[in-house]
Order: sequence, then C-alpha cells, then structure tokens
Amino acid sequence: NERLRALNDMMGGVLEVKKEDILKMDIPPPPFISKPEHVWNDEEKKIFEEHEKKVKQLNEEKGKYRRALENELKKLEDSIQETTQNFDEIVCKLSEKKVKLEMVIYQEELKIVNLIYALLLDEELDVRETGLHNFLTKKKKEKVKTARTIQTTKNKIEAYIDTYEHAIGEEKKLECDFTKEFADVPANLFDELFQLYKHRPKTPMTATLLDTANPYGDCLVSAEDYKDALALLMKAMDELDSPEHMPNGLDLSVWKQFCLARRNKMESEELVKWKALTLTEMQAFLQRRMNDNKKIESEIEAIFQELTWLQEEKVKLQLNLTVQFLLKQGQVELESTEIPDYTDAILINKSVIEELNCSIMAQGEKKIASMVECKDFSKRIFQLEWEHKKMRMQIEDLKQKAQDIVTLPISKDRQLFLTVLNYDSHIAHHISMMKQTLSVLDELHKKNVKNRQKRIKELEKCISLEEQANYELSRELKEMLISVSERRRIFEAANTRHVSEKMTKQRYREILKRKHLRGLVKEQEEQFEILQAEVE
Repeated sequence: NERLRALNDMMGGVLEVKKEDILKMDIPPPPFISKPEHVWNDEEKKIFEEHEKKVKQLNEEKGKYRRALENELKKLEDSIQETTQNFDEIVCKLSEKKVKLEMVIYQEELKIVNLIYALLLDEELDVRETGLHNFLTKKKKEKVKTARTIQTTKNKIEAYIDTYEHAIGEEKKLECDFTKEFADVPANLFDELFQLYKHRPKTPMTATLLDTANPYGDCLVSAEDYKDALALLMKAMDELDSPEHMPNGLDLSVWKQFCLARRNKMESEELVKWKALTLTEMQAFLQRRMNDNKKIESEIEAIFQELTWLQEEKVKLQLNLTVQFLLKQGQVELESTEIPDYTDAILINKSVIEELNCSIMAQGEKKIASMVECKDFSKRIFQLEWEHKKMRMQIEDLKQKAQDIVTLPISKDRQLFLTVLNYDSHIAHHISMMKQTLSVLDELHKKNVKNRQKRIKELEKCISLEEQANYELSRELKEMLISVSERRRIFEAANTRHVSEKMTKQRYREILKRKHLRGLVKEQEEQFEILQAEVE
C-alpha cells in the first residue's frame, strides 16, 4: 500500500512522536564514516559536524527525559511506601487482636484435649490389662493341657517302641528259621524257594492305612484297618500259593510248608510296617505338641512383658501429670466488679512510674536493636555459608576437571617422555636392565630343565619298577582266579556254604593291596605327565 509505505519512509511508521520514543531514536551515521579522516573533503567534514551536533542534541534530550522519569519514579515509590506502611499498621493491629483471641480459644481447647486424652489413655490401659489377664489365664490352661498330653504321649511312645522292636525281632527270627527249616532242600531248589520267599504280591494301599493322623483315635478302627489290609494281602497270596508256581522237583508237602512259612513272614512284615507307621505318626504328634508348648511359653513370656510395661505406663501417668498454667504479661485487669481493699496500698508519684516506663521502653528499644543486629548477622552467616557451599562446589568441579585431565588416554611412554628429564638415557638404562634380567632368566630356565630331566629319569625308573611289580601281581591274580574257579567248582560239587574266613580275609587284603598299587601307578603317571609338560 502506498500510504503505509509513505508513513514508514517519512514518519517512521507513526503519526505522532511520543516522548518515550526519544529513547528509541537513533541518528544513522553518514556513509563515508568508514573512510579515514584525511581522505574526507570539506563537504563531508561539514556533514560530519552536523551529524555530531544532532547526536549531541539527541543525547541531551534523552538525559532530560531520563531525569524526568527518575523523579516521577521516586515520587511513585514514596507514595507506594507510605500506603504500604499504613496498610501494614492496620494489618498488625488486626493480627494482634486475632492472635489474642486465638490464644484464649486454643488454651481452652488444650485443656479439654488433655483431659480427654488422659481419660481415654487410662481407659485403654485398663481394657488392655484386663484382656491380657484373660488371655494369660487361657494360655496357662492350654500349657497345662499340652504338658499332660506330651507326658502321656512320651509314655505311650516308649511302650510302643518296645512292641515295635519285638515285632522286628520276630520278623528276623522267621527269616533265620526259614534257612534252618529248608536246609535239607537241594541248593538249586533252595535258591528258587528263597526268591519266591522274598517275592511279594502287588496290593493296593488302603486309604485308612495312610490317613492315621491321630494316633489316639479309636483303637478298634485301627485294628479293623489292619485286618482288612492283611485280608487283602492273604487274598493276593492265594494265587501265589497255588501249585502252578511250585518249582519242578519239589515235594507238595514241602511246598505247603513253604507257603505257610511265607504267609507267616508276610504277616510279620505287615505288622512291622503297620507298627512303624503308627510309631511315626505318634512321634510326629509328639513333635507338634512340643512345638505348640514352646509357642505357648513364648506367648506367656510376651504377655508378662506387656503387663509389666502397662504397669510402668500407669505409674508414669499417675506421677507425670499435665498441669496448664496461664502466664499473663503486661497490665493485670480485675474482672470482679467489687471495690478492692486499698488498706495496705502505697501512694507513689506519677513521675516515678513514668521514669520507670521510659527506662523499660529504652531497654526494649535496645533489645529490639540487638535482635535486628542478630538477624542481620544471621543473614550474613547464611550468605557466607552459601558462598562457602558455592566455593566447595567449584572445588569439586575443579577436582573433577583435574581427574579428567589425569585420566586422559596417554600411554606410559608418552608420560615418561613428558615427566623424565633425560628420556634417551632412561630408555637405554631400561634396555640394559631388561637384557640382564633376560640372561638371568635363561640361566634359571636351563637349571630348571636339568632338574626336571633328572626327575623324569628317576620317575621312569620308578615306573619301570612299578610296571614289573604290576606284571608280577597280574600273574598272581591269574593264578588266584584259577584257584578261585577251582574252589568254586569244588564248592558246587560239595553243596556247602562253609568258606574259610582266613582265606577270605587274605584275598581281601590282596585285592586292597592291588588297588593301592594301581592308585600309586596312576599318581606317578600323572606326575610324570605334569613334569613332561613343564619341561616342554
């Protein structure tokens, strides 16, 4: 638009120049200002003088306007300060009145709260003490009951252990009697009968047999369960007792006798299993009761401790009473309307009171001045602390920068080059020391190689001796195996199981000796391999 462009070009974009716009005004320098002064002509010098005059006038106008604004600002600040001072005085009076009223209200509320708190605390302690006494009586009864149960259980377990051990002895006795009873049977039939004697039928485990959680339940029910399990086992044995399972070449009367012995053995085993399960459950029951007894004792001890604490708290509450005093300051006013008795009053001149009040006010002003001084001093302390903290942080930053400089990736050679004065002589000295160390290490290595070679030769001699001994032992072992096979054939032909204990012990010693020698050979071979690896 032509109007806007004319306005911007001729009047700076505004129709009226305001006073505050003077501060924003700036006279542009002439275009030849970048040239040196001795190159200027007369016309350019005149233009530059006119430019300096305009700049000086503009600066004077700016200074006048700035001083006027500063005076106006000072007047406004004085007015604001006076207004805020009056407002602060009114607010102080109202706040003093509010503080006095709140002080009276809070005093009465504090009295009420202290009384309610004391009553509630006393009531709570009484209720807690009564509950603890009732709980203590209950726990004592439980402890007596548990102790009786534990003693009864221990007595029953001791009696039951005797019966259990007797049943185990009977079971072992039946097995020994079986060997004696069927000693006349041939060896091959006896082995087969012994395997059948050890064979047991697969029967399902009844639920009552595994669910005996209480060993002091109905004894008749326990006996019935045992009888039921035994009946199931006997039914399963009927199939095994049939003549179909009888070994070939065995007499029928011997088979019946064998079936009867096996049934007795199985009945004895079933009785032992039943008694073992019952004994386990009884011991578990005893352990649970003992754990319960310990738990009850710890609970009783905790109750006694809490009762002691409650009694101490009660004594503290009775002795440490809360008493609230109201401390009055300033003039004391009489609330009663009655005329007081002035018979013992003393008349004092008003000037004495005024002098005393003036001294009090002077002392108060001194105190206020000292308090203001302390406040300013504390502010200065806070400022110094802040500066000290700032300096500490700067020290930490500088330390971190120094650490970063130290931890720069510089090689040891460069560090030595930077720190050592005569770097070439240092390197030459280091190389000579390394050569000396290398020669010493070579000599030491040669000595170690010679010692290891001597040790290897000694070990090879020992290995050859051990191999020769092993060869002789292997020959003896073959001879022993031949003798063992011959004795086994003699034993099978003679049908007897009596073996000489002396020969057995001698063979056992020879086997141990041979095992020990093999271990020594393996250790020496390992040592030889280690030494050979070190030499290489």
